[in-house]
Amino acid sequence: MKKITLVLFALLLGLNIHAQGQRGRTNNIPQTNREPTDSEIEKREREMEERKEEYINNFISTLEGDEFQKHITKQTIVSFFDAKLAILKIKYEHYLDRKAAIEHLEKTHFTELKELISESDMTKITEMIKGEFNEKEVVKKKKEKRKKKKRKKNKD
Repeated sequence: MKKITLVLFALLLGLNIHAQGQRGRTNNIPQTNREPTDSEIEKREREMEERKEEYINNFISTLEGDEFQKHITKQTIVSFFDAKLAILKIKYEHYLDRKAAIEHLEKTHFTELKELISESDMTKITEMIKGEFNEKEVVKKKKEKRKKKKRKKNKD
C-alpha cells in the first residue's frame, strides 16, 4: 500500500513538473515565419488611409465655420499628417532631432490657417495635434443625433 501511494505521488508530481515546463517553453507571442505579402501591405495601407479619413472627418465635424473653411482645414490637416509621417520615416542620429523636427512642424504648419479660421477652432486643432481630441465623444453624439432623427421620423 505504501509503495502504491508513493508511486502515485511521484507520478502526479512528475506530470505536474512536466506540464509546467511545457507551459514555460511556449510563449504567447505568435512567431511570424514569413514577410507580409504585397497584397497584405496594400490592404493595411488602405485601411490606415480610410481610418485617417474617418478620424479627420470626425474632427472636422466639431469645428465651426462654413464649408470652405472646413475644406481648407481638412487639406491642411491631411498635409500635416503626411509631413509628420515623412519625418517619422526619416532616420535621425538621435531621437531629440526627430522630436525637434516634429515640434517645428507643429508650430509652423498651421500659421497660414490661423488667419482663416477662428480662435476656438485653432485651439481645437492644437489640442488634436497634441492628441487630446476624444473621437469617441463625437461618434457618440453622431449616434444620438441619428437616433433622435429616426425617432422623430417614426413619430411622424
